Order: sequence, then C-alpha cells, then structure tokens
Amino acid sequence: MSDTLALFLPAAPDAPWRWLLARDSALAASGEGLPSPDQPAETRIVAIAPADAVTLHWADLPDRSLAQAIAAARLLVAEASVTPLGDLHVAVGREEGVVASPIGVVANVRMVEWLALLANAGFVARSIIPAPMLLPRPDEGYVVGDLGDGRVLRGTSSGFAEEPGLTDMIVGDAPVATLDRAALEASVAAAVADPALDLRQGAFALQQRAAIEWLLVRRLAWLGAAILCVTLAITLVQILRYNLSASSLEAQADALAEQGLPRGVTVTDAGQQLTDRLTRLRGGGAGFSQTAASVAAAVAAVPGAEVTGMAFDASGRLRVNLAVQSQGQIADVQNRLAAVGFVADAGTFTGSAGRITGVLTVSPR
Repeated sequence: MSDTLALFLPAAPDAPWRWLLARDSALAASGEGLPSPDQPAETRIVAIAPADAVTLHWADLPDRSLAQAIAAARLLVAEASVTPLGDLHVAVGREEGVVASPIGVVANVRMVEWLALLANAGFVARSIIPAPMLLPRPDEGYVVGDLGDGRVLRGTSSGFAEEPGLTDMIVGDAPVATLDRAALEASVAAAVADPALDLRQGAFALQQRAAIEWLLVRRLAWLGAAILCVTLAITLVQILRYNLSASSLEAQADALAEQGLPRGVTVTDAGQQLTDRLTRLRGGGAGFSQTAASVAAAVAAVPGAEVTGMAFDASGRLRVNLAVQSQGQIADVQNRLAAVGFVADAGTFTGSAGRITGVLTVSPR
C-alpha cells in the first residue's frame, strides 16, 4: 500500500491550507488546514503550487540529459519572458506518450517562500507540482476542474487558472470539457503519485541523505577479507619457497665442503671443518705462502738484501734470516712490508765480513 500526502500551498498569505491523501491511485481522504507532520515513514509528501504562480510551456527539447533539456528550456523562457532569467526558476518534465516536454517557470522568490512555509509546518516535500498538471491532458481543446480554490484549465500545450474575461480570450472557440468528481479525483491521485513535472530541480532539488547499503557493505567486507587471505597465502608461499631455496643452497654448500675434507672424516659442520683444515694447511695469520711472497718481494726491492733462511710457526709468524749491507736497508725492508699489511720486528743484527745479519719476525698487522 502506497500513500501520498498532497499539501496545497496557499495562494495568498491569508488563504487556508488544504490537503488530500492518495492511496493506491485513489483519493482516500481530504481536508482543510494542516495535517499532522507525524506521518508514516513510507508516506510520500508532495506540494501543489497555485496555478497562477507558475507559467507553463511545452516544447520539443533535447532528450539526452536533464541538464541539456533545462539549458534549452531556459533559452526559450528568456525569449518569452520580460522578467530577467536570473530571477526565474525553470523546471522540465516529461509526459508519457507526448513528444513535447512540459516546462514550468516560477520566480525564485516564490520557491524560497514555499519551501520555508513547508519547513515551518514540519514537512519536507519530495515534489512540488503545478496545479494545472493535476488535470489530464486532453486530446483537443481544454479540460477544466475545480481543485477547491478555483477552477483550473488544462489544454494540449497550456495550463492556467481560470480568470473572468482572460479565459474566454485564451480558449476562444475550442471545446471545453468539465471533469466530473470521479474523473478529477482519479487524475489528481495519478498525478501526485507520479508527477509529470516536478519544480524541485536544480538549486531547489531535494537533498537526499546518503543511505548505507548494508548488503554492499557486507559484500565489501567479504571482498576485503578474501583479499587479505589471498595476500597472506601469497606471503606464506613466498616464505616457504625462500626456506626451501635456503635449505637447498645450504645442502649444496655442505656437499661442496665435504669434497674438501679428508675421506673418512665424520662431517658435523662441513663449513667450519673446511675452514679449520684450510687454516692448518696454509698456517696461521695470512698463511705461509702470502707471508713468504710478501717478504720475498720486499727483500728483492732492496738492492744488496737477501734472505738466508725462513721459519714459519702455527701462530702465523715468519722468522726471516736477513742479510743486508747497511742498517738503512733493514728499515727499507720493514717499510715495504708495512706497506702491504705486515709488521716486521727486527731482532739483533751483527756485522761480519762487510755484511749485517739478523732476524726479522714478520706477522700480519
């Protein structure tokens, strides 16, 4: 069951309010004054604008969008009105089965006044309908109906309040049909349930509150949870792959290290055992080979110096028996060894037969 409460806006400050209730495309109740604003939440509230306050036009307008239709309607209104366009509110509607679109023109001031009246009365109207649009569109001529505050006429492309003298000039010889009560009530009920022209457009459009679609919220929550689970699964798979790769590399390293160990040796920590064997083979410190090569290069660079013996111990120190021609050559050898990262401590050197001999103890710095 669908209820629509229609409030007839007063045509003058001292005019009374009137209302009617449409239920399932039929009038269910009506009365004067203001009804209680505490209506059921599903009841639609609409307002009926006085016929003499709204000018109606019909024109073939672009049908691509409401904004384009309104822009074209404003151009037509500007040509037909003496009132500055900036002071007018233009609304565009659509009638089923009719090519021409209805255009409603009303002063901005009147729209503001009507909305203020409704707000003071405790109502928020979803639509504001010009009174002539409550009547059915005739196939020819005019139809006339009494809406309670005067007779209203509707033609194929016009709608206005009846005024003595002026109406006869507008109607001329065209046929005029008076709606009986049943036809008028049916037309009004249909019009308020589905308005062909609503003045609440543009700057005066009803501001809808954003409704929370809980079904959409739940879907988004499930989607977010699914994304989170997939991301977590991808991360876990990557961690597993990294662990497997690390284990594989460690196994390969252990296999290579085992190849460098003596046969028959129990392998517990291949890397450490290989390091220990390498240390034993090359000696401590920088190893015998590197230390001896550095000493040989340093001595060869000093003319008249020669090595007469070497002894390498497990701590990585190399004892070098050195023979030179002068004390300065000992310092030259020490400096050259220091330049390549070794410390050469000189022991006691003695002279004999024109040669000076002694021992240098060479170790890494």
